[in-house]
Amino acid sequence: MERPWLKSYEKEVPSTVPYPKVPLFNFLTESAKRFPQKTATVFYGNRLSYEQLDESTNRFAHALAGLGVKKGDRVAVMLPNIPQCVIAYYGILKLGAIVVQTNPLYVERELEHQLNDSGAHVILALDIFYPRIKNIQSKTPLKSIILTNVRDYLPTLLRWLYPLKAKREGQWVVVEKVPPIYDFVELLQGSDSTQPVVDVRPEEVALLQYTGGTTGVPKGVMLTHANLVVNTVQCRYWVHDLQEGGEVFMAVIPFFHVFGMSACMNLAILLGSSMVLLPRF
Repeated sequence: MERPWLKSYEKEVPSTVPYPKVPLFNFLTESAKRFPQKTATVFYGNRLSYEQLDESTNRFAHALAGLGVKKGDRVAVMLPNIPQCVIAYYGILKLGAIVVQTNPLYVERELEHQLNDSGAHVILALDIFYPRIKNIQSKTPLKSIILTNVRDYLPTLLRWLYPLKAKREGQWVVVEKVPPIYDFVELLQGSDSTQPVVDVRPEEVALLQYTGGTTGVPKGVMLTHANLVVNTVQCRYWVHDLQEGGEVFMAVIPFFHVFGMSACMNLAILLGSSMVLLPRF
C-alpha cells in the first residue's frame, strides 16, 4: 500500500516502530528502576524522585483497594497539574481500575453528568471543589470522596504561607475528613508501598476520556492501555532527539486533557524526564 504521508516525515522519524505489549504503568515502574534518584516532578521547588513517585502510586493503589475499589472500577480525578494528579493516575492504573479525568472547571451539572455516565463511585479532588461535589453527590454513584490541598506537596515554607494566600483570595475551604470523606496524604501514609499484584492486560480499558461536548453532552472515549502506550511511543519517536533521563518538561498543558496527558505526562514518564508542574498558567 502506498503511504504518501511518509514523504512529510523528517528523515530521523522511522516509518514504523515496535510497540511494547505492556500496561501503561510499566513506563513508570521501568523509569523508577533506571532512574530511581532522578527528579520526576518539581512543584514550586518541592521534588519527588522517580523512586518516591513510584512508591506513592503503589500506596494510592492500596489505599483505593482499602476503600473497596476493584479492577475495572472507575475512579474520577478532578485535579489541576499537581503531584497528586500524577500519583493518582498511575496508582489507579496499577490497581487495574479505570481513570476518569474530570475537568476542574466543570460546573455541577457537567460534573453530575460525567459521574453518572462513567459510574465512578470514588473521586479525588481539591478540597476547594468539595462544595460542588457535595451538592450533587446524592444524585450520583459516589460513595467515597478523597480530598487533597495544593499545599500538601509544596516546600515547607510555602506550605506554611499558602493558607494566608488562599484565605485572602477566598480559596480556602475546611472540610472535616470523616468517612466517606478521606484525606489523600493520610491514606498514602497508612498504605503499603509495594506494587499491587493485579493482572492488567494491554487490551483492557485504562481511561475514560471525556470529549469537549461540542455536539451535545461530553462522551466518554474508552482508551485501552495499548492505545495509550502506542500514542506515547509515537510521540517519543516523532520528537526524535529526546534524551532518556535528560529532559525537563514544562507541564503547563492540563493533564486532564488527552494531549497534555499523552504528550507531556506519559511521555515524560516513559523517558524518565522531570516535569515542572504548573497548576495554572
